[in-house]
Amino acid sequence: MSDVIGSLNARCADRLREAADLLQGQGANPFRVSAYRKAAATVLELPDDLQAIIDRAGLPGLESLPNIGRGIAAALLEMTRTGRWIQLERLRGNADPVQLLTTVPGLGHRLAERIHDDLHVDTLEGLELAAHDGRLESVPGVGPRRAAAIRASLQTMLSRSRPHRAAAATGATAEPPVSVLLAVDREYRDRAASGELPTIAPRRFNPSGEAWLPVLHTVSDGWHFTALFSNTAQAHRLGRTRDWVVLYFYDDEHAEGQHTVVTETHGALAGRRVVRGREAECRAHYTK
Repeated sequence: MSDVIGSLNARCADRLREAADLLQGQGANPFRVSAYRKAAATVLELPDDLQAIIDRAGLPGLESLPNIGRGIAAALLEMTRTGRWIQLERLRGNADPVQLLTTVPGLGHRLAERIHDDLHVDTLEGLELAAHDGRLESVPGVGPRRAAAIRASLQTMLSRSRPHRAAAATGATAEPPVSVLLAVDREYRDRAASGELPTIAPRRFNPSGEAWLPVLHTVSDGWHFTALFSNTAQAHRLGRTRDWVVLYFYDDEHAEGQHTVVTETHGALAGRRVVRGREAECRAHYTK
């Protein structure tokens, strides 16, 4: 293996191993930890450069490798294309979702921050869904034309790395039911309050470097979840950092997404926990 191949593959393998170590320390599913370790070993033993595999066969070429499923293949594609892996940054506690959103052409820092604060969107996949379901157009400064441009940019950015996301255009993307989301939210808040969960030190809005942010990894109804309190500018401004909970999820087919759960402050659901963007389903859930 040449030094160039060794450097790229070794960097990706190191990130996979670091993710495994962090997940293990945060109490994640041992099978998920093992999957990252096995994938790291595979990457280190490859006779070819990851970039060459991607250039030759794209995401399917990565998926065909031993111990590399669709989710890890997409992670490797993200690493090679951007030099970053947002999931690892999240596990470290140093993810900056506003900076991530500014990688979309036409999104400056101020508008990206407004989208993040108004829609609680932390990932490009979450932004893609908001661009298709109408929420993005409601953000001041966006409107129909800019939303259409953002949709087109995201389609280009995500089509190869997230082929299963094509369903987003039709609104058919599978997601956990609100009953499951609310149950995971309750588990997270209860265990965080009792001090049972490991904590991480987020880089943003944390000048002292305190490890204050509890993290939960759990599986429910066939979905894998990571739950964190919302460490956003708006959450800090409004004093809601211990109320707003961000749930990141994926299933065994690696359909990914996120939702924010909050305590509603007005209307018929005031005082209830509500999944932002799925309020109607929450009303139906509470009236059963």
